Amino acid sequence: MLTNASQVLLRNSELVKDQSVLVINYESDQLIKELLNTASSVCGLALDYHHHLVMQPYAGKKLSLHFGHQLPNDELFDSVIVYFPKAKALAPYLFNLAAKHLKAKGQLIVVGENKGGIKSLPKQLPSYFDAPFKADNARHCVVFLSELNTQAPALKLSDWQSQYQLETPQGMITICNLVGVFSEKKLDEGTKLLLENLPNMQGNVLDFGCGAGVIAAALLKVQPELKVECVDINAMALASCELTLAANGFEAKVFASDGLAQTTTRYDGIISNPPFHDGLASTTNIATTFVKDSANTLRSGGLFHIVANRHLPYSDTIAEYFGAVNVTAENNKYKIYSNTKA
Repeated sequence: MLTNASQVLLRNSELVKDQSVLVINYESDQLIKELLNTASSVCGLALDYHHHLVMQPYAGKKLSLHFGHQLPNDELFDSVIVYFPKAKALAPYLFNLAAKHLKAKGQLIVVGENKGGIKSLPKQLPSYFDAPFKADNARHCVVFLSELNTQAPALKLSDWQSQYQLETPQGMITICNLVGVFSEKKLDEGTKLLLENLPNMQGNVLDFGCGAGVIAAALLKVQPELKVECVDINAMALASCELTLAANGFEAKVFASDGLAQTTTRYDGIISNPPFHDGLASTTNIATTFVKDSANTLRSGGLFHIVANRHLPYSDTIAEYFGAVNVTAENNKYKIYSNTKA
């Protein structure tokens, strides 16, 4: 099943007939495989690891797939398709990335949902692209076309990073935040409560949904002897986390994981401010899976320590898989769940 944006792209697939095509920030469907019916070759760059895994089985000679915030090479394409990101601050970065991989006078195709801010594209597109024009408008989505008219600036990750000092209960830490990654210049309320109630941990610890690395850095600030692994599904978050750790002189293993599926370690502790912002039904399913997988991944005596919105359905699931529910702190919005595996 194609998303609305992908359906609109598919009905405009003649735009890439017999062309080499790069698709950036593609969605959780098989649009890039469908494009091979008209394009000569397709390369996909996913910024969401789950989207990459959905397509991975279809990789082949004419369909190359990558996960990350950049391609591992400088290949040039006839056309680049960009899915307009949900985090609008990420859009200019993606346009710079697209320009880096476009041939001279190459075609830029941008698609997005009306409610996602795509209509702001004419104001956002950099001057090294021609003024965009609307090629299609259907299924509550818009397709814009443009052309690369001059060489774009070199793509330097440091140009897309904000660095600031963050006061935590564990002390001052440096945060490196790339565009599109959630990390305000102050502690969000959930993470603040978590760090105010940070337990003494031991051995191998997993920071699940690491984001820009705030929790991992705070943990290593007070317990530098820990072996910390940081996972996230978002490429920009993983890059941010690596930058944050380096800026503070900390070391941890940082890698992509869809839930806990790509982890291979038995942990002594799992700590998280779980990034669950989907609708209620999917949030319930994700929360249940996270708790179940955490219980299966922890060693006996391992600590499961998370902060979550009060309304999220954690208590019953934690009771099922840990045998009890232990709330160690709470306020009017959040609860700290802290359970030891039997």
